[in-house]
Amino acid sequence: PPTLHSPPLGRHPLNNGSVHRMTQNTFELVDRASDRKMSLPVRPASIGPSVVDISKLNKELGVFTYDPGFGMTAATESRVTYIDGDAGILLYRGYPVGQLAEKSSFMEVAYLLLHSELPSRKQLDEFVSSIRHHTMINESLLRFFHGFHYDAHPMAMISAVIASMSAFYHDTMDIYNPRHREIFAHRIIAKIPTIAAAAHKHSLGQPYVYPRNDLDYCSNLLHMLYAVPCEPYEVDPVAAQALDLLFILHADHEQNASTSTVRLAGSTGTNPYAAISAGVAALWGPAHGGANEAVLNMLEQIGTVDNIPKFLEQVKDKSSHVRLMGFGHRVYKNFDPRAKIIREMCHKVLARLGRSDNPLFELALRLEEIALKDEYFIERKLYPNVDFYSGIIYSAIGIPRSMFTVMFAIARTVGWVAHWQEMLGDPAMRIGRPRQLYTGPTQRDYLEIGRR
Repeated sequence: PPTLHSPPLGRHPLNNGSVHRMTQNTFELVDRASDRKMSLPVRPASIGPSVVDISKLNKELGVFTYDPGFGMTAATESRVTYIDGDAGILLYRGYPVGQLAEKSSFMEVAYLLLHSELPSRKQLDEFVSSIRHHTMINESLLRFFHGFHYDAHPMAMISAVIASMSAFYHDTMDIYNPRHREIFAHRIIAKIPTIAAAAHKHSLGQPYVYPRNDLDYCSNLLHMLYAVPCEPYEVDPVAAQALDLLFILHADHEQNASTSTVRLAGSTGTNPYAAISAGVAALWGPAHGGANEAVLNMLEQIGTVDNIPKFLEQVKDKSSHVRLMGFGHRVYKNFDPRAKIIREMCHKVLARLGRSDNPLFELALRLEEIALKDEYFIERKLYPNVDFYSGIIYSAIGIPRSMFTVMFAIARTVGWVAHWQEMLGDPAMRIGRPRQLYTGPTQRDYLEIGRR
């Protein structure tokens, strides 16, 4: 089971000649040069590292902390998701993601993330019913898609359309009204598959397909993506099951870039649709939500198993700028727990759909096998992550690469909303305002143009 990782207690030198001493409740700083002392409170976690509260550091000592990328800074207190990167642990509200992937459904996980507890049968039925009856989008909103070029990226369309939803639902956007927040949560979770499918249909020049309330969440999405008016469409249950699993595994991932973006935007008091739109834009980056697409591009670039050794040598050569996509993670220094689950589903999907001889999948398996035996990658703890296999599954069920990140956005919307709700319910919430280390010119006087 996960255990609490506490920093060691005692004295440790700092670069400025100061010393600090860690106790159970305080972190004591002593500046030898000025003999100034400061005690910073230590806030314990229920699981994982404790944090040192530095909110009064500037007031007492006149300095800020420096942490590029916020990799060592706890910007908020959260009860939603816990990650232990060294142990390869991911918990949603305390539940291991592996258990949820095996026994739960995406709708049940959505309820869990939003409400902190697993639902009763009645609660789940009411939640699912509410989501199903909010799936349609306003016809005027649907016509927005006609204003986009046919080859516009789906993420560009989705980000814009979600932001525009604030013009349609302004009567229920009081962020301090719990009922309004609940209406928004159900609305955005229900409608984002419809918006995503409309973006896909627009790119194909096909008629938009309306949602069906008799279908479950993922089956409905597949129906809207692939059905056409001229013939019946039967949803493949294996494809729907695979999509449901992927959505569970992508539903939340603690304070990642897009979630932090939603929190930062939401901290200003902006309407929730604008905050979610900002999250979509952040997720679009290839270093974040676009990584699974990059994995398939990499596999196609490698081409055959025989080319793997040469490719890996290029990866090791820093001057080549070639990257091994789908390996390594900012947080996980062990196997990504989601990757193990997806790997098994990848076998199942390809076998059931008659694509078990998929050359990219076989190439991925061989690449994984070779890389995991290479000392270069072992020393750097570069293991397959969730993106390594998810793109192969998406391809197998017919989702085009331009829609990979869109699928990610649909799933992650649940996590974004959960964090947004948690932030608004925090009495200590403040507008986000990161600080900086200024290294530009000192004050100087303006010179007339003729004197320069």
